[in-house]
Amino acid sequence: MGIPTEVWVISLLAVLGILFLMAIFARLFRKAGPHEAIIVYGFRGTRIVKGHGTIVFPMVESSRELSLELMSFDVAPQQDLYTKQGVAVTVEAVAQIKVKSDPESVKTAAEQFLTKTSQQREGLIRLVMEGHLRGIIGQLTVEEIVKQPEMVSDRMRSTCADDMNKMGLEVISFTIKEVRDKNEYITNMGRPDVARIKRDADVATAEAERDTAIRRAIAQRESAIAKAQADQERVLAENLSLAKQAEALRDLEIKKAQYLELTKRQQAQADKAYEIQTNIMQQQVIIEQVKVQQVERHEQIKVQEAEIDRREKELIATVLKQAEIERQRIQTLAEAEKGRLIAEAEGHAAAIEQQGLAEANIIFKKGEAEAKAMNVKAEAYKEYNQAAIIDRLIGGLPEVVRALASPLANVDKITIVSTGNSEAAGMNKVTGDLTKIAAQVPALFETLSGMKISELFSSIRAIGDKAPNSTTESSAS
Repeated sequence: MGIPTEVWVISLLAVLGILFLMAIFARLFRKAGPHEAIIVYGFRGTRIVKGHGTIVFPMVESSRELSLELMSFDVAPQQDLYTKQGVAVTVEAVAQIKVKSDPESVKTAAEQFLTKTSQQREGLIRLVMEGHLRGIIGQLTVEEIVKQPEMVSDRMRSTCADDMNKMGLEVISFTIKEVRDKNEYITNMGRPDVARIKRDADVATAEAERDTAIRRAIAQRESAIAKAQADQERVLAENLSLAKQAEALRDLEIKKAQYLELTKRQQAQADKAYEIQTNIMQQQVIIEQVKVQQVERHEQIKVQEAEIDRREKELIATVLKQAEIERQRIQTLAEAEKGRLIAEAEGHAAAIEQQGLAEANIIFKKGEAEAKAMNVKAEAYKEYNQAAIIDRLIGGLPEVVRALASPLANVDKITIVSTGNSEAAGMNKVTGDLTKIAAQVPALFETLSGMKISELFSSIRAIGDKAPNSTTESSAS
């Protein structure tokens, strides 16, 4: 079963009624912030609401807000204020005033200012403040007002306190901003002090300058005295220093002479020892060079002997064997030719057979002669050891002479200055030196080879004599 329509209508009307009542209650409820107070008045009397809310019933009750905020305004009377001395001055001040927080003061302020605007309220308070300020200024001198503004502010707060309490207000602060006059009293008021201060300053300056001059003179005198004493001490110290320097230089020269003598003596000993050691080393070097040369000659002899053996084997392998092969070939050819001639001579006469035999014998003799010539050459190559050495050395003599004379090739120009007519002067000197250089080559050759030139040439003659004998023997054979 569904819910009846009447129930829905009743529920809706109930909700609407509740919302309506809540709206009415919200309109009737008034809230007071911390900066204000709500004054409610009506059939329940006057009530002050501060910091909470209350319900204000319409038609039977009313409410108004009263600000509790600080009020700051200028207190500047338009008319001149006359001091105790009768001097007209203009005073501008700033006052901060607010409603007291206690309910009685709030009620009193509501009685005084609830229906007035903020401008009207400040205007009333300013009139009261200006009146009290005029009375206080009339009791004081210009000097007191200008030099003691805090005292004026304190007297103003204490004087206005009673009237402010009657209005439910309190003076938070009262500060004088400016005090001026039309007759330049305040300006002239400071001139005696300025003159006095200036006078005192001038006097103090003069006294300071005087003291400074006195102290400067004293300091200069003391400085001059100290300088004179310092100069005397400096001269004395310089004399002592020069004397000590002279003594030090003398001792230094003596020590230098001693050290120089000792150094020269040690240098002479060292030079002598060095010379002796150098001679010893040179002797050792010469000995080692001789040993090296001997070893080199020994190795060269071995190389030459090996070369001779190689040449001999080569001759045997090339000349003798080739001759033997050629002889065998010729002999084979001769026998073949002989057989051929014999075969051909079967049909010829005996004379032709004898001619073939003669030709074969000639060919055989020729081959045998060539083989013997090869043997002679082999015997000649056995003597190649000494002859080859001589040939290489003699063939290298021109190169040695050319190397000795090569420095002269680098000379671009020679200037000869002759001072006499002797053969050893001028160009003769140059050619003579060259001749001497060439004459030293055989001696160099003997030194390097260890053999005399005459012995070598004797060996050459012996080899030359031996060659023709062998040739003769070959011819005889």
